[in-house]
Amino acid sequence: MPSGGEKRQPKYQRIAAALKDAIASGRYGPGDRLPGESDLMATYGVARMTARQAFAALQAEGLVEARKGAGVFVREFKVGLRRRGIQRLAVEVWGAGGSIWAADGKGHDLEVEFLGVSEERAPSAAAAALKLPSGSAVCVRRRRFLLDGRPVMVATSYLDAALTAGTPIAEPDTGPGGIYARLADLGRKPVRFREEIRSRMPTPEEAGALTLVPGTPVVLVRRTAFAVDGRVVEVNEMILDSAAYVLEYEFDAP
Repeated sequence: MPSGGEKRQPKYQRIAAALKDAIASGRYGPGDRLPGESDLMATYGVARMTARQAFAALQAEGLVEARKGAGVFVREFKVGLRRRGIQRLAVEVWGAGGSIWAADGKGHDLEVEFLGVSEERAPSAAAAALKLPSGSAVCVRRRRFLLDGRPVMVATSYLDAALTAGTPIAEPDTGPGGIYARLADLGRKPVRFREEIRSRMPTPEEAGALTLVPGTPVVLVRRTAFAVDGRVVEVNEMILDSAAYVLEYEFDAP
């Protein structure tokens, strides 16, 4: 018999909870189709709108996805990238002309969509990190990264425009080793990095760029690169599809 708390719970929430239990128990596995709206209506004696609300609740949690004309399916979480936060930034990678991005996805089809480079007024956070006066010009580089044809990350780099003007950093193709190799050419080689990581729900623009299903959070990684004198030479804000990545950090005990 339902408890008093269960009785007070809206019907769609009780249906959603029952479906969650069925998913957790393995009755419905990744990729399996859940009972349809008509099935829920018959089983629980509810209206179609209630059945839809139950599915919407599961979608909001990122547990299921609706496929037009096919039904509602348990989401499959296929991690494609293991992002080794320390090893990928080693000078042996970019200093030898290698790609940091390629170090993440060995064995996969990797593609970088260059979305543009421009000189813009620095956002307040980037200006503060680069220790530039408010309103200073920065070089902004935007890219989207795809794994086996699927977008998994968008990234935006901010650099002091006075430093990068007339250099390959301000061009679409920065050459072997990317931004960090070109900074080294300018005598501003990055020697230390700091990454700040947090999770949140995506903006509509981010969800569109990463083709995320409703309920999928993103991971925001903000990396700051420092030269030997302690000056910040780049701020990179990366938005990652949380279902595509494992973030791995391996280091010696201090």
